[in-house]
Amino acid sequence: MSDLLLRLPALAFAITIHEFAHAYTASLRGDDTARHLGRVSLNPLVHLDPIGTICLVLGTFGWGKPVPVNPRNFRNPRWDDVLVSFAGPLSNLLSAACLGLLLRLVLAQYEQVPEFFLEGLIPFLVIAIKMNLVLAFFNLLPLFPLDGSHVLRGFLPARQRNTFDRFSERGPIILLGILLLDGFFHLGVLSAIIGPPIGLLFHLLVQA
Repeated sequence: MSDLLLRLPALAFAITIHEFAHAYTASLRGDDTARHLGRVSLNPLVHLDPIGTICLVLGTFGWGKPVPVNPRNFRNPRWDDVLVSFAGPLSNLLSAACLGLLLRLVLAQYEQVPEFFLEGLIPFLVIAIKMNLVLAFFNLLPLFPLDGSHVLRGFLPARQRNTFDRFSERGPIILLGILLLDGFFHLGVLSAIIGPPIGLLFHLLVQA
């Protein structure tokens, strides 16, 4: 079965879960901006970003359409922003764990499952686990506008937050530079950063 045919639904699932978690958590914490825009939904079409989807299908990174959030609506703007930001990566980690459990259950009953079913299911589960792990750890990078920058900012004292905010202005340029260097010169900067935790967790979920 074509790898692309497996990557597309796996990608749609990972991004949908990620962005839904942001939107739903924001709604729980008092900000209904995403809800009013129809983003508290498990419909992939409202969450997929065209460029981010293409990048994740063709490469090892990608993103969904950012969920609009108004921190002024939060009950506790500082910590609610941390919760909403972390909800996306956490949802992908939990999804990877559930998919890993399902994969191990399927493998345990390998002889009882029809072969034609396994030919598509096992590769799909493996790809879906990897996609969720990539999306989680990529978004945890502490570079604005990724989720990790919001999480880190929430834990910084006020003076350090101001310094971090000034640094964050360069975040998109730094991130774009890393992606371009990896894309054109194959330096493997991104893989060197997020590859080890992804590989370790994948091993624990699938082979432990």
